[in-house]
Amino acid sequence: MGFSAKQKEILRFPYAGKTALICDGAVRSGKTAVMSLSYLLWAMANYNGQNFGICGKTVISAERNVIKPLLAIKYLKEHFAIRFANHILTVSRGGKTNTFYVFGGKDESSYQLIQGITLAGVLLDEVALMPRSFVEQALARCSVEGAKFWFNCNPANPQHWFYEEWIKQLDSKDAMHLHFLMSDNPSLSKETLARYESMYTGVFYRRYVLGEWVQAEGLVYPMFDREKHIISEFLGTGRYFISIDYGILNPFSAGLWCVRDGVAIRVAEYYHDGRKTKQQRTDEEHYSEVEKLAGDLYIERVVVDPSASSFIETVYRHGRFPVDKAKNDVIPGIAAVSSLLQAGKIQICECCDDCIREFEAYSWDPDKPEDSVLKEFDHAMDDVRYFTSTILRNEFRWENWR
Repeated sequence: MGFSAKQKEILRFPYAGKTALICDGAVRSGKTAVMSLSYLLWAMANYNGQNFGICGKTVISAERNVIKPLLAIKYLKEHFAIRFANHILTVSRGGKTNTFYVFGGKDESSYQLIQGITLAGVLLDEVALMPRSFVEQALARCSVEGAKFWFNCNPANPQHWFYEEWIKQLDSKDAMHLHFLMSDNPSLSKETLARYESMYTGVFYRRYVLGEWVQAEGLVYPMFDREKHIISEFLGTGRYFISIDYGILNPFSAGLWCVRDGVAIRVAEYYHDGRKTKQQRTDEEHYSEVEKLAGDLYIERVVVDPSASSFIETVYRHGRFPVDKAKNDVIPGIAAVSSLLQAGKIQICECCDDCIREFEAYSWDPDKPEDSVLKEFDHAMDDVRYFTSTILRNEFRWENWR
């Protein structure tokens, strides 16, 4: 299948006379793979014996999003000698050899990982998820004559530093900006496009489908509908899980889930607010309530707040439940919950009063320049998010949806 008109613009970027290329827009819009290809071809055409950077939020995500697709391209395999080992991609052709180092920029300390290396170019995938200090350090390493910067991301908050400093200042940054929609990806069928468009709602529809840099405001889950998502009771069988947000004085929230026929049902819950009841419970007392929640059911996994080390140890010590530390990326987790609600794949039994109450109150913080949720009405919401990110991501093949 050939390239779309927008993808061809990425391939022409090296000859456009600009220093930087910024590709943003919708998910699954075909920008990452073509940008990676263009980056490698530009490097091999113009340099020999130089170092280049390939950066993601983590090394694993960079290898998944950039390296793995590159290694699968038939043209590259036929015309270049490519070797990848120990997070280093070595590419050779016609007496030229260049080295591509993979870096992760997940937090403020990550900039230290890229210090000291001299680069002829850098590709930053998921740049909106990286701290500014890491990005600026990566750019500072590009001191070879003719070096170029390649940025790829999905949109975030319009107050995000990258939007303010780069997308709104293209001329001063000598940058070219390409905005992508799903329709710019020729590999997606009409049916697939329709499926993606039906998955998202609210701010996530505008960001992930329309590719807009928009403010998150109001309720986090405005699509939550009592008529659609609440059921009177649960009858039947399936695979059972428990998700837990740990609290001592803050509420401790645990949900019992049954997954069957592609739907996750919150069957029952245990919710204890130490401040409200003025009764602080120990880890053993909380664990006893989790045992009661499970009853005689076989629980495949208990997913726990990753910071709750003492409670995780308590669960291990009793030996009944396999336990996982939950994945705790907040914004991707909220997006996943939103999409599953929109698709009707999450249901809540009406006995889960606290979960329902929080779904109808959980809100974005209007006073924060970055996407942040108010730290209230968020305990059942956290355990729902842990369950979605850690269990349903695999059960419903969420990675393929993104």
